[in-house]
Amino acid sequence: MGSFFRVFSLRNLLVLSLALNVNLIWRVLYEKEDSEAINGPSLDNKREAFRTDSMASEAQATQRTHLYIPSSSSSSSSSSSSSTVDSNGRDRVINLDHGDPTMYERYWQQTGDKSTILIPGWQSMSYFSDAGSLCWFLEPEFAKEIIRLHKIVGNAVTEGRYIVVGTGSTQLYQAVLYALSPPDAAEPLSVVSAAPYYSSYPLITDCLKSGLYKWAGDAQSFNKEGPYIELVTSPNNPDGHVRQSVVNKSGGILVHDLAYYWPQYSPIAAAADHDIMLFTVSKSTGHAGMRIGWALVKDEEVAKKMVKYVELNTIGVSKDSQLRAAKVLQVATDGCKYPTSEEGSLFDFAANLMEERWKLLRVRSQAKWSLHFARVFPRTMQISQQLLRASTSFCMVEVRSTHRRLRSLSPI
Repeated sequence: MGSFFRVFSLRNLLVLSLALNVNLIWRVLYEKEDSEAINGPSLDNKREAFRTDSMASEAQATQRTHLYIPSSSSSSSSSSSSSTVDSNGRDRVINLDHGDPTMYERYWQQTGDKSTILIPGWQSMSYFSDAGSLCWFLEPEFAKEIIRLHKIVGNAVTEGRYIVVGTGSTQLYQAVLYALSPPDAAEPLSVVSAAPYYSSYPLITDCLKSGLYKWAGDAQSFNKEGPYIELVTSPNNPDGHVRQSVVNKSGGILVHDLAYYWPQYSPIAAAADHDIMLFTVSKSTGHAGMRIGWALVKDEEVAKKMVKYVELNTIGVSKDSQLRAAKVLQVATDGCKYPTSEEGSLFDFAANLMEERWKLLRVRSQAKWSLHFARVFPRTMQISQQLLRASTSFCMVEVRSTHRRLRSLSPI
């Protein structure tokens, strides 16, 4: 025994005891989390969740969730972008919180070198893309491909419009608010949108704490006198409905967010012809990582102010991203004109994939959950010389269980 204490001092014993206790605490926490994953949260956690739910201020308009559905050995596993399975195969997760357009990767892999671009080290070094243009940081090649794609798809009028490029449509949205807000107004300009609306609208609008504008909520209940901005998202995120303005009063300025007005998400009924229209590469071709969007603006002064905002905010927009975006838009347009792959055009590929996901989603609606989906209205439309069958890519999900009821609206 004496030799034992000569080898292990009191300090050694304290360190050993601490390590054992930390290991025990870690094991208890791990087992608790594992138990909750299988059996659901504890009573205390349920009470806390109930209190949190009771304090929610916006009903279902901005709600986010994950939907857990028991995995079924009889059904095939779905894409990792829409659902996952844990290491033991216990739960399948449908993520209703956000989207990540990696579903397009297979199509772009098939295009190979056609969608590849090489940018030499000396290229794109200047701030200016076209110093004589209203939007001096807009790459001419990108502008040309924007017009080509809109023309063949038929989803927007480009004649008599100024093109303003931005770092995603988020920056363009902020540029629009800046351009439309009077600098000397007595109070901030109200910004509204009909619920359910894109959950980031209120956050983006108020993040800068601007004195020029502020979020004013649901357009359907808006009755304040004076000027206002109404955001019209069509098809709407998150329910996929075709939208029109709902505020029935004068003095308003409309901004149309048409990010989802592409054939894979909604039938193209006619070319949109509005004063301000916002688009983004992330929704049209799936290249969210490029962070490129564009606006079609009718009024020259509004376009100039938007350009000024981007200049002050980021001194232009990445030329490399614009050149790459020009290439993928070119490939997307050429694919509509001269389809060569077995998948057809980009829009054929995406529409077929949406249809597959609808089938998978219906298969998952079983076990202890009761899922109710919005109806799908398929339509056929013509792009170039092709007929494309389109159906909505959005679903409305109502989830009911013994202790919680949740209604969620989300794009697939």
